[in-house]
Amino acid sequence: MTTMEEFKPKSFWKRPEGVTGALFLGGLIIGGGYLLYKFLPAIIGLVTNGLYLALLLMALAALIYVVLDPKTRNLVWYMYKSVMRWITGVFVQIDPIGILKSYVEDLKGNLSKMNKQIMTLRGQMHKLKEIIITNQREIHTNLQMASKAKETDKQAVMVLKSRKAGRLKESNIKLEDLYRKMEILYRVLGKMYENSEILLEDIQDQVKVKEQERKAIRTSHSAMKSAMNIISGNSDQRYMFDMALEAIAEDVSQKVGEMERFMEMSSNFMDSVDLQNGVFEEEGLAMLEKWEKEGVSMLLGSEKDTLLLKAANESDVLDLNAPIAKPVEKSASRTNQYDSFFEA
Repeated sequence: MTTMEEFKPKSFWKRPEGVTGALFLGGLIIGGGYLLYKFLPAIIGLVTNGLYLALLLMALAALIYVVLDPKTRNLVWYMYKSVMRWITGVFVQIDPIGILKSYVEDLKGNLSKMNKQIMTLRGQMHKLKEIIITNQREIHTNLQMASKAKETDKQAVMVLKSRKAGRLKESNIKLEDLYRKMEILYRVLGKMYENSEILLEDIQDQVKVKEQERKAIRTSHSAMKSAMNIISGNSDQRYMFDMALEAIAEDVSQKVGEMERFMEMSSNFMDSVDLQNGVFEEEGLAMLEKWEKEGVSMLLGSEKDTLLLKAANESDVLDLNAPIAKPVEKSASRTNQYDSFFEA
């Protein structure tokens, strides 16, 4: 589980408002350079006048003071970032509460799609199991017929039935391997579905509670008060609260992204399977095997390794008729995974 300590805030220049700030700053530099070039003769004329020279030197001294004084520089920087954030917010959703609300809608849509994927995969696995069992019966029947043919010295029949049994055995080896891969998909999709439902519930709870808290904090902590706290080097409640919300939004972004990537991969794998002819594309299988070897999943955590071990354990039989697992009721044993982000 991600914690607030692990979250590294993006620098201003890597945020959406940073792009606006860079464009605005570039415009100021170009515009200032053009104006300086345009009015350079007039400026030279002013410098020759003692009074105007004194005023220009005072303006230059004020500019140098702003640049060298940490508190003044921080105040100007804070105001600049605030203005750029406001301008960017007019065109782009950068409010963490708004972003979390959009993730709620994304998760609802993804959960619906994932549920359909699980049902489709379950149907494919039932069909595949039937094919494997039918093949096993035919193998047994053909081996019996080959044995009888051998007893009656019917060599042609014995060879024909033996070869057919051999081909069915080879086919079943491939189909059983495919079934094991499907089992991994089914277990992972089921657990992702369960964890995503928990994630959805936790985000909705956080948005509901923190939206009101944020309004109260913004009412009691004006922008100027926040600026003064930051300039003085004190921790600002408004700033820390927004950082916690941004950390949640970043964590949710990565989990939703992982969820969507796995759904796309599993969909491609399932589409490549041709149960009628008992074949599947190696590319889809390679993608699944690559995922198995990758690091820890953000959405599954340490449960990923557990799921892979269960799928590899022949004694741990998967019950395809069992309903999709639902998250346990919220209680003292299951707190909101993002509560710790707001702890001082």
